[in-house]
Amino acid sequence: MDQFPAAEWDSMAGPQPFLKHAFLHALEASGCVSAQTGWQPHHLGMWQGNRLVAAMPLYLKTHSYGEYVFDWRWADAFEQTGRPYFPKLLCAIPFTPVPGPRVLALPGADRQQLVQAAIEFASSNGLSSFHCLFPDEPGDTALAQSDLLLRQGYQFHWPNPGYRDFNDFLATLSHDKRKKIRQERRKVVDASVRFDIRGGRDIRESDWEFFHRCYERTYRLHRSTPYLNADFFRRLGEQLSPHILMVLGYRHGQPVCSALNLHDGERLYGRYWGALEQVPGLHFETCYYQGMEYCIQTGLKIFEGGAQGEHKLARGFLPVVTRSRHWLADEGFRQAVENFLQREGRVVETYVSELEGPYRKDSES
Repeated sequence: MDQFPAAEWDSMAGPQPFLKHAFLHALEASGCVSAQTGWQPHHLGMWQGNRLVAAMPLYLKTHSYGEYVFDWRWADAFEQTGRPYFPKLLCAIPFTPVPGPRVLALPGADRQQLVQAAIEFASSNGLSSFHCLFPDEPGDTALAQSDLLLRQGYQFHWPNPGYRDFNDFLATLSHDKRKKIRQERRKVVDASVRFDIRGGRDIRESDWEFFHRCYERTYRLHRSTPYLNADFFRRLGEQLSPHILMVLGYRHGQPVCSALNLHDGERLYGRYWGALEQVPGLHFETCYYQGMEYCIQTGLKIFEGGAQGEHKLARGFLPVVTRSRHWLADEGFRQAVENFLQREGRVVETYVSELEGPYRKDSES
C-alpha cells in the first residue's frame, strides 16, 4: 500500500473505514498481511499520467483462511486433477466480511477495464482463479460484465429506522423475543456488570492492552491462532481513531470484557470481542445491545454484526443477501462450479425468505 498515494486512494474508497489506505497499510506494516501469512499484497492501480483513477485491493493467497466465503471444497476438487489451486488471486479486505467497495474508481473511470486487467494477470501467470468477495453494487456490475460467476451468501444486519430509545425498539418485537432480550440484559445487570463506551482518542493504552488480551483469549478458547496482532490494533487506534468504538465491561471495578467496533457516518460494524469471565448474556450485551444503543443515540442507520450467526435474528437483526464473484481459468471446472452455485443460490434465497423474523405481526400491533 505504500506504493499508492493515500489521499488519491481514499478519494475513491468512500467513507467505509476498511477500504481506507490507513487500514490496509496497517495490516501490511504490522505483518498481519504478508507473503509469510499467505496474504501477499498485489494491489492493482490504473493511472492517467501521474493520477490514480482506479484501484483494487488484491492479494495472492496460498490458502483460504480469513475470507468468510468458503472454497475449500473447490480447492480439494481441483487439486484431485493434479493441478494446484493455490496461489489464487483475491480481491478482498483481509479478515473482514463487510460488504463494500472493491473495484475503486473516480467518476468516469472504467471499472470493467480494471477487472479485465486482474483477470489477464491471473490468466497470464497460470493462476487457477480470481475471486472478489463482498463487492458493492458498482463493483459487482463491473464484475458481472466480465462474466464472473455469482455466489450468494447471507449476513444479519440490524436496521435503525429512528428509534427514540432501546425500549422503542423492543416495542416492535414479538412478545417472546422482547421478553428474552429483557431477561438477557437483566442477567448482566444482576451480575454487577456495567459498561463504558469509548471512542477515538478517549481509548487509553491500557484499554487497547486489555482488549487485545480478550481478543487473544477468544481465539485460544476456539483452539485457533489470532489473525491480528497488538501492533495492528495500535496502528488502528492511532490512524483511524475517528472510526473506532470500544465497549468495555467492568465487574466490581475490574474489566471483564471488551468489544471493538468501527463506524462511518451511516453504519456501525461489529468486529472483535473477548471476555475473561463467563457471565450469562455477556456476549449479547457486549457485542449487540451496547452497539444497538449507540446507533440509537447517534442516529446510525445500520449495525452490521459480522458474518453468519442465525442467533442474531432473535435479537432484531434481519437477513441480508451478500455476493461474491469468481473467475476460474479451467472451463470444465468453471462449468462444474457454476452448476453448484446455481443450486446453492436457490438454497440461500429459500432459506432467507423462510426465516421467521423477530418483529410483531400486524395482529400484534
